[in-house]
Amino acid sequence: MSGNFVTRGLALLGLCGGLSVLGGCGGVEPTPAQPESLGEVQGEALVTSITQGTYVIRSMVTQKCLDVASSSTADGAKVQQWTCNGTNAQRFRITPTSGGYFSIINVNSNKGLDIEGASTAQNARIHQWTYGGGNHQQFRFVNRGGTQFSMHLRHTDMAVDLYWGRPDDGTETVQYPYSGATNQLWSFDRVDGGGNGGTGLAEILSESTFNAMFPNRNPFYTYSALIAAARTMPAFANTGTLETRKREVAAFFANTAHETGNFVYIEEIAQGEYCGSWGPPGCNCVAGKRYFGRGPIQLSWNGNYCAAGTALGLPLHTDPDLLARDANASWRSAFWFWTTQAGAGSIPAHRAMVEGRGFGETIRAINGAIECNGGNPGQVQSRINNYNRFTNMLGVSPGGNLGC
Repeated sequence: MSGNFVTRGLALLGLCGGLSVLGGCGGVEPTPAQPESLGEVQGEALVTSITQGTYVIRSMVTQKCLDVASSSTADGAKVQQWTCNGTNAQRFRITPTSGGYFSIINVNSNKGLDIEGASTAQNARIHQWTYGGGNHQQFRFVNRGGTQFSMHLRHTDMAVDLYWGRPDDGTETVQYPYSGATNQLWSFDRVDGGGNGGTGLAEILSESTFNAMFPNRNPFYTYSALIAAARTMPAFANTGTLETRKREVAAFFANTAHETGNFVYIEEIAQGEYCGSWGPPGCNCVAGKRYFGRGPIQLSWNGNYCAAGTALGLPLHTDPDLLARDANASWRSAFWFWTTQAGAGSIPAHRAMVEGRGFGETIRAINGAIECNGGNPGQVQSRINNYNRFTNMLGVSPGGNLGC
């Protein structure tokens, strides 16, 4: 991997006659550059307070999702529970109204959760209806401990209740006086990357697809740590059209899979010193520490560890081994480089994808000084092959400008 301050001299496949994590080639002298701004840190997927944003809402008793029946866009469609499936019928935009209340609008239909006939009766059914701002279409959220909430109608203060707590798909939701029963408790999984209009990595890449992409990966690289780390860089997989976001995800994994042998390796086997006199002030090598490649993007060199640690609030300069012990920190280091560092190229890989420059420009940022412009066409083709495979798995065309 190449850093904003370094052009890495190790490519994963075949640069020295095999996996570079298995043998050393030596590094290329780094070229300094200025880091770009970083994204705002966001929270974990499951939230402990509800703010404006887009959410998947799950029953705490069944772990099934709140759902508009049959993905209907019609007034009066039933709001039920259903096995979570990632469709827009199970995504809801929550927006403040007044006095601590919110509207809950389905993303697919653009219609609001509503009590049928504005009823004040117990067990009155919840359905969707064109939003008009009525009190029977507004809710307040009460934290009942950790990530558990009850939802209360403004006109009755009754709670949204999964009817009898039944486990079946299609079980309807009603309003009922709050009793503390688990069928009146819900969790909220934010899926918009922090309110910037996208849908986030979790909505592009399911755990099952991740497992299918890397069936033999090291258990260190967990899906949960991946998603949590991605939420700290909200621009990633969250900028532009759905097609653009899918291509960015495919490009990220095409490069990181190449760097890690399909996520088999956490550390580079060559494990050179990678100590340079360049980088931000105060980033000289710490005695006894080695700055060889670690993590999904094989972060290398003392300057990169120092800069990444400063940006992420992690002690990477003094404890580079953290990237081999902490999966969340390891993923975050990769997203930091991907979204903010130009490396051997002219722009970060994230910008290359969202600005339509093509996959080849991401290779240039990651390891272009060694691989691009005819430097190692086999390495370039390996990355392209990964990219074509992953775009196919994500259901998107690869676009143009694949090589560098």
